[in-house]
Amino acid sequence: MNRQMILVVDDESDIQELIRYNLKKEGFAVHTVGTGEEALKSAADLHPDAIILDLMLPGIEGTRVCTRLKEDPATRDIPVIMLTARAEETDIVAGLDIGADDYVTKPFSPKVLIARLRAALRKSRVPEQPVQTEKLSAHGIRMDLSRYEVYVEDRQISLSATEFAILEFFMYNPGWVFSRNKIIDAVRGKDYPVTERAVDVQILGLRKKLGTHGKLIETVRGVGYRLKAI
Repeated sequence: MNRQMILVVDDESDIQELIRYNLKKEGFAVHTVGTGEEALKSAADLHPDAIILDLMLPGIEGTRVCTRLKEDPATRDIPVIMLTARAEETDIVAGLDIGADDYVTKPFSPKVLIARLRAALRKSRVPEQPVQTEKLSAHGIRMDLSRYEVYVEDRQISLSATEFAILEFFMYNPGWVFSRNKIIDAVRGKDYPVTERAVDVQILGLRKKLGTHGKLIETVRGVGYRLKAI
């Protein structure tokens, strides 16, 4: 049976070696590089099963590498785990919004990193459902889920991946109130390590992009948020 190939991108040789040692011990094949340019070339040439990507890289920085990987049809389905020394919520949310599948902060436990990697690999093996045109509409807001498009009246707006997922969740359930934890579970899965404050940040950004329709996302004090009932 072929071993799963993991591309490790980090400019620190000791970190590279630590990850390589632990991944090989778990039966993975490993290829390491130290720059963003090398990461993009290796991803295209090797098409690894997953990528562990440091955000602080010489040349093309990690966030840009992730964006380019997710924009390229040939590499967009490869799971990307961010490896970052930045533990601020805004940095983590920004990384997830550009398409990263998970993150691990430095200093890290190799066991935790491998557990996150295995989870990302399991998720990537779930068979895709047939593409169906699905559209949602409420209060003058229209979502085309297959085209990943959102319109407010006749104006198209651009949402991040997380903002899109939150709006989709609300559009499916107008009038229902959801706690911040429930929103996290619906958008990112149960027990995902994002704080409730991160939800407030996403709601604020979503309201701003919706313009005058932003007031349709109502705050229910002491409970959470809801989309105004139809």
